[in-house]
Amino acid sequence: MSEPIPVTRTVDHGIAKLMPDVDRERAWLLTVDGAPQSYVDLDAPTHLEFEYARRLGHVLDTVTAPGRPLDVLHLGGGALTLPRYVAATRPGSRQEVVEADRGLLDLVMEHLPLPADSGIALHSADARAWLEAAPPDSVDMVIADVFGGSRVPAHLTTVAYARAAERVLRVDGVYLANLADAAPFTFLRSQLATFAETFEELALIAEPSVLRGRRFGNAVLIAAHRALDVAPLARRTAADAFPARVEHGAALRDFMGDAEPVHDENAVPSPEPPDGAFTIG
Repeated sequence: MSEPIPVTRTVDHGIAKLMPDVDRERAWLLTVDGAPQSYVDLDAPTHLEFEYARRLGHVLDTVTAPGRPLDVLHLGGGALTLPRYVAATRPGSRQEVVEADRGLLDLVMEHLPLPADSGIALHSADARAWLEAAPPDSVDMVIADVFGGSRVPAHLTTVAYARAAERVLRVDGVYLANLADAAPFTFLRSQLATFAETFEELALIAEPSVLRGRRFGNAVLIAAHRALDVAPLARRTAADAFPARVEHGAALRDFMGDAEPVHDENAVPSPEPPDGAFTIG
């Protein structure tokens, strides 16, 4: 059998590369303009390589009874790591993936096809436009992992966007987002204030060194109307190969401080990562 070879293609929003992992037979790393976007092992869809993906997986595993099918809307597709994970861990789930880059979707489907009957439907569209047109009360979870390059687009950071996400969620639904920032956390704190305008419960997962302001890094935002049982999640994230902390309640309100919600008229993208923050060797 021939060795897999890297694939490079110009897609709608940059230059995408699929690179085989020499240590795992059918595993691939997707980058766009040099920034790592996704890691997929076609033989082991429950393997989550990236730290932030593992944390999203921990939320998926603890938010409802294990194995229960979910209706999930993914904003941002990449190589479809999380949709594959949900399909494997919660058979029978119905999933919609909204990815603005049609060329990227075509590349992924050509080289990393989904299993038959995965229950995953793909759509090329803007994430907010899709939310605003989607049926209300139609999904159990919204997972937002949308980056234009290495930055969250401005129109996906506002109160109007949060309300659009809240509208499509069922009453016990959960919103998750992969965000990135560094001290003094102007962006991250503003996002907490923004989602606090719409959702009653918030939690945040991040590596302690990121929360202490020692480096730029990812943080997973969780928002819901129902009370969040963060104890199982905190145990899972603390015991992970990449330990993280769950902030919730008073500690999270202290972290948010006096941050103001973001509105469409003053929205800006998330901060540019420093050189080397998300690159690969």
